[in-house]
Amino acid sequence: MTDNTGFELPRSPLQLLDSVPESTLRRLRQYSGRLATQAVHAMSERLPFFGDLEASQRASVQLVVQAAVVNFVEWMRNPSSDVGYTAQAFELVPQELTRRIALAQTVDMVRVTMEFFEEVVPLLARNEEQLTALTVGILRYSRDLAFAAASVYADAAEARGSWDSRMESSVVDAVVRGDTGPELLSRAAALNWDTTAPATVLVGTPPPGREELASEDLRDIALRHGRPALADVHGTWLIAIISGPLSPTDKFFNDLLTAFSSGPVVIGPTAPMLTAAYHSASEAISGMNAVAGWSGAPRPVLARELLPERALLGDASAIAALHTEIMRPLADAGPALTETLDAYLDSGGAIEACARKLFVHPNTVRYRLKRITDFTGRDPTLPRDAYVLRVAATVGRLEYPAPPQTMANGTANPLTPPLVGEAGPDSAVKQVAARYQ
Repeated sequence: MTDNTGFELPRSPLQLLDSVPESTLRRLRQYSGRLATQAVHAMSERLPFFGDLEASQRASVQLVVQAAVVNFVEWMRNPSSDVGYTAQAFELVPQELTRRIALAQTVDMVRVTMEFFEEVVPLLARNEEQLTALTVGILRYSRDLAFAAASVYADAAEARGSWDSRMESSVVDAVVRGDTGPELLSRAAALNWDTTAPATVLVGTPPPGREELASEDLRDIALRHGRPALADVHGTWLIAIISGPLSPTDKFFNDLLTAFSSGPVVIGPTAPMLTAAYHSASEAISGMNAVAGWSGAPRPVLARELLPERALLGDASAIAALHTEIMRPLADAGPALTETLDAYLDSGGAIEACARKLFVHPNTVRYRLKRITDFTGRDPTLPRDAYVLRVAATVGRLEYPAPPQTMANGTANPLTPPLVGEAGPDSAVKQVAARYQ
């Protein structure tokens, strides 16, 4: 066997660091201010972006560098400790500075600073052993300093994400409540939302077990498709505001549905801008409340397709829409179409029975049904459209009753019972004619 008695193991880095005398460390601490100033000057020469910073921001960087030098001295006295000393160097960083300077730029500043220290600090060494110890210390300390910088930015990103989430939640809540004041615009602008772009509101339920992550999932999907989105969970509902119109046939929308549960998803009408998105949210929420009334509702379903269910729940806007889109066009077309619609629905959709009830030919009924479709966009021969027309006619009579027929003098014309007397029918006709003379 080889005799290794004379072999001497190299000293570990920690043992090397112990070789730096206290006088050298005190001298290093004494010149920390000058070193920080010179390090900042080196940054301005080697980093182009550093000169674009404001004077107050450069001063903050200098304070951080000086704290890093002082903490380096303390770390050299106890190199086996944790990274607490390096983390303390970044406690002086103002929060607005972390928003102004990117993480990559911070890494560059740490690199330039430690390169400068590698050039200057070893000059304080009295011998080769101290030179090696100071160089090793700078390398290890710079590594810990870089990790500390990354931790600061990670904390800032987490805080900023939490702030963004609260801001986003307040914007969605303002849209739902109809609070369209300047505060809504300023908050939306802070989230980089184009307040002049069209907006569409969706309402559904979050997937079970992902209630806290549903909003983030939805935003990630929208981001992959290049579409801005705001989302928040309100109670048991996931409410999303998507920039621009939505079509159920788009791939983007199909991907967007995966952020919701398998339950109903209601799409509100597209608003021209964010301040008008309240109407889209109102209709989508009303549709979500009423969608249970339509067992065969598609997924997703437009809020406008749920007008009858919404009207039955007392939604005034749905009642007005049914009157405007269905009953008023029929009334403007004359009484024949309204009478035909009522007779057709009362006859259970049987054309012959409807024709007998109206004393017209079945082809006349078919022609009028086609005219009803032309005026309303609803085909009475289709079950769903027939239901919409029935509800529209019912709520129309309840909310918009037809005015009573009036006489020439403006008084109501009372119903007159048949006149039957000894004079016979001709006399009755004469009496009626005389009444209107």
